[in-house]
Amino acid sequence: MTQPRVEPGTLRQLGPFNWAFSRLAARVMGVSDMHIFSTLGRTGGLFRGWLYYSARLMPFGTLSRRDTEMVIIRVAHLRQCEYELAHHLRLGSRAGIDAATAAAIMAPAPGEPHAGPRLTARERTILAAVDELVTRRDIADPTWSRLSQTLRPRQLIGLVMLVGQYDSLATTITTLRIQADR
Repeated sequence: MTQPRVEPGTLRQLGPFNWAFSRLAARVMGVSDMHIFSTLGRTGGLFRGWLYYSARLMPFGTLSRRDTEMVIIRVAHLRQCEYELAHHLRLGSRAGIDAATAAAIMAPAPGEPHAGPRLTARERTILAAVDELVTRRDIADPTWSRLSQTLRPRQLIGLVMLVGQYDSLATTITTLRIQADR
């Protein structure tokens, strides 16, 4: 296993708020340390700003919890970010995404149609948009047209921002070599 490029921080390195948040998150998730938080927490106030922004997208975003987790699982899978994927498979199960549905979300290669009875036409359209955003950095007009039939403008914007956030987070996790939580 590759060593982290930036080690998770201590109380002194994180500061009281970031350290307490990191500890609480680890307790809630049932792990000894949430490495994402104890690493990013080393940025001080930037971490708190990022937490606020992230929370406004997940879990308090414009999409349902199930749709949100479906999007994040697909982004993590496309970006091959095991940390993000493992974390959101756990959260996705709480939002009603069982193992078979998660497999359907991850199954096709980017750009290939999502199929099967586990996903609705609406969900397949959302996942097609995720694929396009991650691989092309845009959503094609036909996909946008289909999305617009089922999502309100606020949700359309939220979807684009959610994908961008988790794509960026996958880059951060991968580049910093943040280790899996145990």
